Amino acid sequence: MQSHYENLNLSISRVTRYFIKLSYSGKNFNGWQIQPNDPSVQETIEKVLSTLLGEAILVVGAGRTDAGVHARNYIAHFDVTSPILNLSDFMYKANRFVHKDIVFHDIALAQEPLHSRFSATKRTYRYYIHQQKDPFLEGFSVYVHYKLDVELMNRAGEILLQYSDFTSFSKLHTDAKTNTCAVSLAQWHREGHRLIFTIAADRFLRNMVRAIVGTMLELGRGKITFEQFRSIIELKDRGKAGTSAPPDGLFLEQIDYDCTIFDK
Repeated sequence: MQSHYENLNLSISRVTRYFIKLSYSGKNFNGWQIQPNDPSVQETIEKVLSTLLGEAILVVGAGRTDAGVHARNYIAHFDVTSPILNLSDFMYKANRFVHKDIVFHDIALAQEPLHSRFSATKRTYRYYIHQQKDPFLEGFSVYVHYKLDVELMNRAGEILLQYSDFTSFSKLHTDAKTNTCAVSLAQWHREGHRLIFTIAADRFLRNMVRAIVGTMLELGRGKITFEQFRSIIELKDRGKAGTSAPPDGLFLEQIDYDCTIFDK
């Protein structure tokens, strides 16, 4: 007679894993992760996939995004007991039924034992600011009317690469086991009347990008000095950093893996 664990292993071995690439506007969601009484991206997707596949589907995302934050190239995976016979047809149906603020771009059968979150090697965020009033950017970019010293803000970006402990930019009382991150890029650039901040790291803490942007904006408008910015990092105290920038301008732009998951 087979043991309980042997039966469990047999069940796991029959599961097929798929990766999905999607985009979503965070305006109408309380973040990625399922919340008790608020709409989330994860729950919305799980309901659609469960209906189409005829079984309860758990969707595992590459990371959390806060309420109001957007994602341009988000990666998630799910396991199903019966393989999907026609991926193109499945994608068409999924896009027909899913919420208007979500779109599926691609689906791929997992070729290796990959995990959307734990196998990711780099995540890239961008924060968008516009400095001329523009009603067509509202909700996806933040209007900042005051002048900013972008050169000084970029010097601060270079400073970020010299540190690994970002406790000062982390939301308090999270379940994170470490506040260490390897930031590989932190840079502002201007496109007309728009400013775009790009930051890449192996992982990010809760609220980290918005806290960094909020503190950089204080630096750029002369509220704090360059030396104070460095001191804020070294103090490892969230209370010393600036107010978090609004979620509207933040996009999770890219998630990288050591292998190719999608053909395109």
